[in-house]
Amino acid sequence: MAFSLALIIVLGLMGDYLFRRMSLPGLVGMLIVGLIVGPQILDIMSPQMMQVSADFRMIALIVILLRAGFELHKDTLNRVGRAALTMSAVPAVFEIVGVVLVGPSLLHISYLEAAILGSILAAVSPAVVVPLMIDFMDRGRGTKKGIPTLLLGASSVDDVFVIVLFTIFLGMYGGGEINVAAKLAEIPLSIGLGILVGIIPGYALVRVFQRYDWKPPKRTLLVVAVAILLTWLEHAFQKTVPIASLLGVMAIGFIILEKAEPIAHIISHKLKTVWVLAELLLFVLVGAQVNIHVAWQAGLTGTLVILVGLVFRSVGTYVSLLGTPLTWKEKLFCVVAYIPKATVQAAIGAVPLAAGVASGDVILAVAVLSILITAPLGAIGIKILGDRMLDYEERPVYRFKELRGDLKLPRVGERVRNKIDGAVWKIIEEKEKWIEVSPERIGSKNGKRLLPAIELRYWKEDASNAPGTGKTLIYRYSQVDLSFQDHWEVLYDW
Repeated sequence: MAFSLALIIVLGLMGDYLFRRMSLPGLVGMLIVGLIVGPQILDIMSPQMMQVSADFRMIALIVILLRAGFELHKDTLNRVGRAALTMSAVPAVFEIVGVVLVGPSLLHISYLEAAILGSILAAVSPAVVVPLMIDFMDRGRGTKKGIPTLLLGASSVDDVFVIVLFTIFLGMYGGGEINVAAKLAEIPLSIGLGILVGIIPGYALVRVFQRYDWKPPKRTLLVVAVAILLTWLEHAFQKTVPIASLLGVMAIGFIILEKAEPIAHIISHKLKTVWVLAELLLFVLVGAQVNIHVAWQAGLTGTLVILVGLVFRSVGTYVSLLGTPLTWKEKLFCVVAYIPKATVQAAIGAVPLAAGVASGDVILAVAVLSILITAPLGAIGIKILGDRMLDYEERPVYRFKELRGDLKLPRVGERVRNKIDGAVWKIIEEKEKWIEVSPERIGSKNGKRLLPAIELRYWKEDASNAPGTGKTLIYRYSQVDLSFQDHWEVLYDW
């Protein structure tokens, strides 16, 4: 398995690099690498790696959803709440209707089997959508109207809604008695419980982090571990109580951000580092799960069913956005962003076949084919349209995030030690500002430029003085100013 892990890292990084050089999403290159090295083509991935593939993919998905939670500001959620709610259900219903209308005649399956297929195809892939949305948020794309936040929230709830519908249709096929109303009631219950089981540990983690000044990697590992436990909780109670644990994962990040923003930013920055490996595992292993031989069986008719479903889905997405302040270009971007399929289709595509559905092999073939068609095309469409159609702040906030990471600056509330005299100070204030720099200082022949800078106010810890009283110092940090690392070190209790 060690060889397979090395293979994922080396070849995954190569695929990511090549596609980025072509101005395409790197995840497409990772998917293709997984497809090639997986059991269906070269078969050089060890069986042990394929056996634990689902666990690795889940951990990777948890990492990216935690990062999403750390980007969900309450005011932005309030602005996009109604649209996110409609987008979590309406596009999926439209797509299922489209598949039911054409599936029986094209694939020679029953209407109920077409409904099962439609519920599998209707799930958008958070594994594809979420990383791209976070990238847009980091770069200030679409943030004025909260478009990335809208898609983050809606895509996560969309999966809950669709999986419940899939369970209903599959139960109806089995011939057993099924209470449709009760099953539909599981949707809000699952969402509510999922958020609740995320809020409770979120508050607990805030209290722990505020009381104990741990190093950022330890905070990050604890958050990830708690998030993994939430997904275990969902599986442990899946037969009795429905819990949308992935929403709980996002809720953890949201609560920490609301109650302890400086700590949230520190953890989010560390998660960005963890995501480098998690991303490789997620997309290479998703690609390795795809059976192209099964997909080939779906043929042109399967492709046509998928395309018809996408047309219906696109209409549903556009309808969901009516009445919002988005321009037609921004609505078109949302339509494209709701195309990619991957994680859910890979997870439940084979369930009907295992459950004895007569056309289970056809359903699996079309589900696999949908991944091959929509994951790369959707990711490429999101990248191209997002860069061209979403608003872009002239002085984007993400520049300060990059600066803080590059210079390894502390956050408000953290304690630092002066390397010269050993005195301990505390960061009590920070300000982000743009400074005008002469061309000589940055080695440019052009005129003066504006660069991001961060001002930190230091307070010398003294039991006799409250924070903000007594001696304070202010230092500015930028690409052309003094280095924090040369004069200070951050202190942690553990």
